[in-house]
Amino acid sequence: MVIAADTLESHLRTSLPRSRYADISIGPHVVGTHTPALIVAEIGINHNGSITMAKQLVDEAHEAQADCAKFQMRDLDSLYRNHGDADDCREDLGSQYVLDLLNRFSLTDAGLFEVFDYCKERGITPLCTPWDLASLKALESYGMPAYKVASADLTNHQLLKALAATKRPLLVSTGMSSEAEIIESVDLLQSMGATFVLLHCNSTYPAPFKDVQLTYLDRLGDIGQCLTGYSGHERGYHVAIAAVARGAKVIEKHLSLDRSLEGNDHKVSLLPHEFGEMVTAIRQVEEALGDGGERQVSQGERMNRSVLAKSVVINQAADKGDVIREEMLEVKSPGQGLQPNRMRDLVGRRLERDMSPGDLFYSTDVEPAPLMRRNFSFRRPWGLPVRYHDFRSLSRFANPDFLEFHMSVKDLDVAPDQIFDRQLDVDLVVHSPDLFTGDHILDFAASSPSYRSRSIQELQRVIYLTRSLQKWFPRSEKPRIIVSLGGFTNDAPLVISKRQELYDRVSDSLSQLDCTGVELLAQTLPPFPWYRGGQLFCNLFVDPEDTAQFAIETDIGLCLDVAHSQLAANHRGRRLAEWVDILAPSISHLHLVDATGVDGEGIQIGEGDVDWPYLAHQLDVSLPHASFIPEIWQGHVNDGQGFWIGLERLERWF
Repeated sequence: MVIAADTLESHLRTSLPRSRYADISIGPHVVGTHTPALIVAEIGINHNGSITMAKQLVDEAHEAQADCAKFQMRDLDSLYRNHGDADDCREDLGSQYVLDLLNRFSLTDAGLFEVFDYCKERGITPLCTPWDLASLKALESYGMPAYKVASADLTNHQLLKALAATKRPLLVSTGMSSEAEIIESVDLLQSMGATFVLLHCNSTYPAPFKDVQLTYLDRLGDIGQCLTGYSGHERGYHVAIAAVARGAKVIEKHLSLDRSLEGNDHKVSLLPHEFGEMVTAIRQVEEALGDGGERQVSQGERMNRSVLAKSVVINQAADKGDVIREEMLEVKSPGQGLQPNRMRDLVGRRLERDMSPGDLFYSTDVEPAPLMRRNFSFRRPWGLPVRYHDFRSLSRFANPDFLEFHMSVKDLDVAPDQIFDRQLDVDLVVHSPDLFTGDHILDFAASSPSYRSRSIQELQRVIYLTRSLQKWFPRSEKPRIIVSLGGFTNDAPLVISKRQELYDRVSDSLSQLDCTGVELLAQTLPPFPWYRGGQLFCNLFVDPEDTAQFAIETDIGLCLDVAHSQLAANHRGRRLAEWVDILAPSISHLHLVDATGVDGEGIQIGEGDVDWPYLAHQLDVSLPHASFIPEIWQGHVNDGQGFWIGLERLERWF
């Protein structure tokens, strides 16, 4: 059949915008424009006729986190003109080779049904390709959630009609077919109201990269007015990842236990570890693709911008009311103040405050807002997060019950006598540094004994410093030290079964500390912490169950960081309330701050995902005496503007 150019263009003009293609349900999976790609492990006949091997392949597909395990069913008697006779000398060499494999390696219908049942037991969706009407009838009697149409059957309209009549979703491969043939089959499926995804495919084993033509995915979606996918037979799995980046919503790749086994499909298959790597990479690419909306600055970028970017500073002393002239302004690092592109907004304005050389400008200097610093009233002890350089200025604006000193590694080398000249009538809390010289992140769960040893030494320094600070805080009988105990990995999270080993290392490390006169509080941690300007994976103190178990077994108290635990709850698809309920018996201190998504920490109170009215009620019931600080990221800048805003909002609920 030859389709004229004007007919083809008319066909394409009537296609729907790709963002409007309808979602398709395949078993428990939804395939749509805004869902993760459906990943199909094509087992086919790579079981080589063994039910045991077929089940082993199912296990490997499940372990690799494939969504579906797909097989093939043939009734050789009805499928082949010679009734599947592998010894028929009239057939050419290629057909004889294939018939020989199929006769030796095909499972019976009952055998396949047993494997399908095993798929369901393992929690992976079984799929199958019927190669003939007899096989389709058998699969219908079993009850398949969807069918795969082999490339070899795209022009088999008799089978296509029978498949469409089942009203089940179809995954339709388009290998070995011309565009005209694809359009003809699409028209047939559409005329019968079939629900389908077109899979781009090159049916050679292995396919040369030059023949893959991955850009055809775009045109295929227009032709079919449907979602598209990719069924790959090329070497490796990087093309499949690229297909996802181009919009493929179904990925099918062959899976084998051993590429040296007999049969063509083994040669183009991924081994189990490779399939798992592909799935991981696809999920990472999908995450990286985003939603296509307006470019936003991520929370990690905001943190780096405050360190790496530039700000507008004043280069001379000036008094409140003075007019700002351009020559008074310079651009300097770090980026904690007004960005340089706002310099023009300052020129000609009057200063809202007295300023000294090097002082930063803030948004309140161009868009004045009242500083809500004042005495606050709460039903529980509250404090301010401070540093050596700002505790006096911040604490004079309000009435905190305690100060929580967030130490840097440099602060550990400063004698308290150089900082304090009088005793303070507030309690003392110390927050240990996370990062030490030489890129050393505090981690008591590290696999290296020397790394753990250094972490122990560094935290012991923090303990010594806290003891020396105590004389300046006579109200503090036993200062608390907030510490992140580690348990992170660089490239991927650990499997749950590996956590206990890490917790045991933490417990052993803590037993080597001299904690006389202080109380250590382990901080709850986010799933994706920001360290050294980038993201890591945290494994410990993230989920409430194992965190609570560790706290009980070691008798260590907890600091509930609300942002960290909200991020963990978001990542796990659970509610923050579960964290509070489970951890409450061990919590004595709170870091109150909002969060969004899975790694957006430090957000201003009321601007993220935390349900503050419910949390306040829950804390009043479960933890009425737990102290807190507002830990808004960069809340200390501009004389604590972020803290005052947060406290003002918290006062409504606490």
